[in-house]
This record gives sequence, C-alpha cells and structure tokens, in this order.
Amino acid sequence: MVNRTRRLQRRKTRRTYRVRNGIRRCSTRGYRLSVFRSNKNIYAQLINDKDGVTICAANSLQKSVVEGNGGTVEAAKAVGKKIAELAAEKGITEATLDRGPCQYHGRVLALADGAREAGMTL
Repeated sequence: MVNRTRRLQRRKTRRTYRVRNGIRRCSTRGYRLSVFRSNKNIYAQLINDKDGVTICAANSLQKSVVEGNGGTVEAAKAVGKKIAELAAEKGITEATLDRGPCQYHGRVLALADGAREAGMTL
C-alpha cells in the first residue's frame, strides 16, 4: 500500500514538472497564473517567475469572493474573476495558466474562463 501511494505521488509530481517546464520554456509572457485545486476549495495566484514574487492571490475561502461551498464550478469562476480584477489593479493583463497536475476541465476550466471574462488574456 505504501509503494502504491509513493508511485501515485511520483506520477503527480512528474505531471506538475512537465506542465511547468513547458510553460517556462515556451512562454513569452512574464507572469504565471498558478492554480491549486483541493477537494473543498480552489486557489489561484499570479507569480512573477523572473523575480520569484507572488503578485496577487485569490481563493474560495475568502468571504468577499465566494459565499458557501468553495468546491463548486461557480466558486472557481468567481475566484477567476477576482484574480483577474486584482491583476488589472496591478496593470497585468496577460499571463500563462499553470494548471499543475490537474486536467484542464471542470473547476480549472471555470477559473480560466472567469479570468478571461474579467479581461485577462491566458
């Protein structure tokens, strides 16, 4: 059982590195929109990889963003809109989406769509 858990963790780590290295290698934009999805909430942060600084962050735990359950598609869309608004305040309109080990559907897709609706180019 322990070996199976380690094997699954290694697969997740490899997927994460593969996605992130592709972003770093091919991206002409200076910022990365990193998404973390847990079972109950979703988190997003805008990162400047050149300086190693987090510019802004939003998540479904914030009461100003989401009321109620944070693990829904609607909550993810609200988080996407919020992160795009915070980025616009800093003058950032372009970023590259870093989905981590997650597939690009469901809540991750909703977050990206919400950010695009609020004016961000991903």
